[in-house]
Amino acid sequence: MCSVHNTIEFEKRGIPATVILTESFKNTAVFHFRAKAMDGHPFVVLPHPVSNLNADEMRELTLRFVDEITSHLTA
Repeated sequence: MCSVHNTIEFEKRGIPATVILTESFKNTAVFHFRAKAMDGHPFVVLPHPVSNLNADEMRELTLRFVDEITSHLTA
């Protein structure tokens, strides 16, 4: 899972990072973080699927997670 690996590399360099994924990929993210000795690293889980949402629906969904994303990047 590239987004998890990218997040790990950013974090190793001292750059706050998080992963935004849908529920379908949650277990995969947990596995990859654990495998890279970053068990418990926070990530943001959106409902699945999102591919069927139009732009307005996606914007509305995304805005619901802004505070959570911000907290991951500023903690």
